Amino acid sequence: MDRISNDDICGDIYGCQTRFDPAHDGIYNGMPANQLGPDGWRKPWSGGNGGSCVEAKKLNDGRVALRQSTDPDGPALIYTNHEITTFIEGAKSGQADFLLG
Repeated sequence: MDRISNDDICGDIYGCQTRFDPAHDGIYNGMPANQLGPDGWRKPWSGGNGGSCVEAKKLNDGRVALRQSTDPDGPALIYTNHEITTFIEGAKSGQADFLLG
């Protein structure tokens, strides 16, 4: 299988919202995750990694926030529903296998 770029896996991730936008209630890529509140964070990808997990939260407008579980006050990465769907579908089909091992 040919290697592909991050854009092929993730959609337009690097075009994510990076500054305040009133249409998104002030939620922006890179904002402190603790400003999104403590409720609703889940660890869908946890395992035997000593507690270092990616946590995900579905936002009211359909976007998804990701944060590092060991740094819950650190930055949240905000993805559109399309971006996260494209990434997950690509990972399921093996397009991200080059990241393993």
